[in-house]
Amino acid sequence: MHVLAHGVGSRHDLPVSAFHAYAGAFAALLFSFLALGLLWPESRFRGDRSGHPLPAVLQRAANSRTLRGGLRALGLAAATAVLVHLLAGPDDPERNPAPGAVYVLLWVGLVPASMLLGPVWRLLNPLRTVHMLGCRALRRSPDADRREPARRLGHWPAAAGLLAFTWLELASPAPASRTALLVFLLCYAAVQLAGAAVCGRAWFDRCDAFEVYSALLARLAPLGRGADRRLVLRNPLHGLDGTPRIPGLVATVCVLLGSTAYDGFSDTPWWINTLQSSPLGRTATATAGLIGTVGGIAVLYVVCAGSARLIAGPVPRPFGAFAHSLLPIAAGYLVAHYFSLLTTEGPRTVVLAIDGTGTGAPTAPDPPLGPAGLATLQVAAVVTGHVLGVVAAHDRSVRLFPPARAVAGGVPLLVLMIGYTLCGIGLLVA
Repeated sequence: MHVLAHGVGSRHDLPVSAFHAYAGAFAALLFSFLALGLLWPESRFRGDRSGHPLPAVLQRAANSRTLRGGLRALGLAAATAVLVHLLAGPDDPERNPAPGAVYVLLWVGLVPASMLLGPVWRLLNPLRTVHMLGCRALRRSPDADRREPARRLGHWPAAAGLLAFTWLELASPAPASRTALLVFLLCYAAVQLAGAAVCGRAWFDRCDAFEVYSALLARLAPLGRGADRRLVLRNPLHGLDGTPRIPGLVATVCVLLGSTAYDGFSDTPWWINTLQSSPLGRTATATAGLIGTVGGIAVLYVVCAGSARLIAGPVPRPFGAFAHSLLPIAAGYLVAHYFSLLTTEGPRTVVLAIDGTGTGAPTAPDPPLGPAGLATLQVAAVVTGHVLGVVAAHDRSVRLFPPARAVAGGVPLLVLMIGYTLCGIGLLVA
């Protein structure tokens, strides 16, 4: 089944030896840390205060009602098409584009779109559009009855939503079935619209899983908004530094990391045999594996962030202080793991949707990169993500900790990122 083949095409037969992959990753991280310790004594990132504003004509075009209205209409039309295919399309996921639209075009496609253009799902989100239209029909403000959910809940609902979605994708009995997808999407929509009805449209900014997913990845985009809300071109690391430290951020990033790691791990022969032979059954075992992987990622991060605090001194909200440094790592994993899926199943899903008859089952095109090119991209994505994570963590360390302890305080995080790198490379060469 194509839409469930989330393992990257040639991941198990890379033309790169395991020794060279591991050695290159370890050397890149170690030397980057040593260079930072010697050449980076002060914080250089300025968050949302950085960037060069775009020309006024581009500002007006990007903020125009016509463009924004068109994107909202596009998102609503796409959601309606998916709903129609789930209600009346063929039961065979090979001939129904809805599973591919959700698992490939939405979940995977948001990665490059957000990292290049910014938080695109905020404009495409059909639930935000439905809420806005409902408020207009009732003649009430979209911010009516706002109760500041972010101050109490933060990203915790988003983390729960992402975990539920990845469970459906990776651990549920029939993730591509029309019924399973329809029930999940309708329940998800009901929860989100209920939250927005009570808390206003701010609910989507902080609690909608896919908006938060897109917004966090967009922190690495070269295009962003400055503190004055103007569109700017900036160093992505400045945008990363501006990631808001709100409750649930660590949990959300750990779900992204853990679910992607589990997706790669679940394709190994050992885990496949475990699922087939487990007395608990496949679904219960897969659920335990997914939750255990996410929990393990979170525990390792909390231990290392806490150790940095013990070594270098107290810092307000120590666990959230370095959570942003995990975002490049998560992005690197996502690119390495899903690039082949997006470039093969994405076009196939689009062709299947345009066909509209339900009788065609187009063949997925060949990957745009050969085995060597794909291997290089995978290793480079993982290593680059970890190097950027080291840079982000070090810059935050020299800002928060006394100069004499800043480098020492970064050692636990370096160890953590080396561990993440080795595990990521291990999943690619397994």
